[in-house]
Amino acid sequence: MPLQSARQIMMMEPVAFLSNPETMDTNTYQADNPADISGINARAVAEFRALRDTLVCAGVIVTTVIGQAASPDDIFCNNWVSTHIDDEGRPAMVLYPMLAPNRRIERRPELLEMLRGRYRTALDLSAEELSGRYLESTGSLALDRVNKRAYVALSPRTSLDLAKRWCDVMGFELITFNTRNHVGKPVYHSDVLMFVGTKMMGICGECILPEDRDRVLGKIRETHDVMNITMAQLRSFCGNALEL
Repeated sequence: MPLQSARQIMMMEPVAFLSNPETMDTNTYQADNPADISGINARAVAEFRALRDTLVCAGVIVTTVIGQAASPDDIFCNNWVSTHIDDEGRPAMVLYPMLAPNRRIERRPELLEMLRGRYRTALDLSAEELSGRYLESTGSLALDRVNKRAYVALSPRTSLDLAKRWCDVMGFELITFNTRNHVGKPVYHSDVLMFVGTKMMGICGECILPEDRDRVLGKIRETHDVMNITMAQLRSFCGNALEL
């Protein structure tokens, strides 16, 4: 039986932690860079290392990779690749198309080589970004791995057609919905407004459009307890959580 939570993760240590102008239009939770960006980056590195060490002490296996200066968002390395156990019990991975050009370079050859040493490629959608279609991994797909359900908040960074294709290949039920955030735009990633745990799911029902809300919450309650996240808590990234 598949497990919901991983005991091994990859983490990217930041080299240039700053706002990304190429994603500002869709990610309205960013702030402008402060005057002292070096100080911010030093704090980000310190926080990263403290979190990494805490996870290791708790028994989580952490593969640490150093980021690159040209990729301000590469700490979110779960947006271009996801890993899975296929129906035959083999490790598999999926590669994804990214909206921002300066995020596409996160698929570094040496990282791909490292991953391909362990995971077969079940699906490679990355070329779709050249046609203006995007699906940003577990940012776009909030995955209930045990019940094989994919919860997908539609946005400019999440193509419905690609989400359908992903679910067809991976054997998941697709549950889509639309959202509106505090400035009237779609929430750019599903994992900003919700997380999936083994027994509980956290979700900001307030940002789901009324015509979709009851349907989505009803689906969740079939398999999980629900922890409601307010819009204010969403803006503090309480929904952007991961059970390990």
